[in-house]
Amino acid sequence: MTEPSTQDLQLLTLDVNGERHEVITESRRTLVDVLRHDLHLTGTHVGCEHGICGACTVLVDGRPARACLMFAAQAEAAEIRTVESLGSGGNLTDLQEAFRDHHALQCGFCTPGFLMLAEGFLTERPEATKEEIRDVVAANLCRCTGYQTIVEAIDACATARRTECAQGCEETTGCN
Repeated sequence: MTEPSTQDLQLLTLDVNGERHEVITESRRTLVDVLRHDLHLTGTHVGCEHGICGACTVLVDGRPARACLMFAAQAEAAEIRTVESLGSGGNLTDLQEAFRDHHALQCGFCTPGFLMLAEGFLTERPEATKEEIRDVVAANLCRCTGYQTIVEAIDACATARRTECAQGCEETTGCN
């Protein structure tokens, strides 16, 4: 394999999880590769590399996106969030707690993608019904759980966020 020529390299400035990163990379590299190999954010998993499984789901400007289908250069002006942005100081977010409490994972490989898919969806649609959640969850693949516990976890989180919002909590993630 030959090394890329300097003509193939470009300087990218990426906003990932609230931090600015400068990366010199080939223009043909995917966002998932840059996140994992250059920024060492390995929570975003590589599954199919064809955009089918959803293991590489991140939020780009708040919306779920398949990082394996996006060139890193396409994300340069965007705000990117990976699973590492959830929780802080070792604390779990309400969504992560719901996944734990509802046993919404088994092997865990697909979990980061589902968490980011759900986080983006619930931010956009905090009043989502269980049927809408089921439809959104179908976009990602899990070969272990059968999806029901994932749907239940997301629904429980959505319900809790709505309850908190109704009680006047202005700091809850899902409140608009």
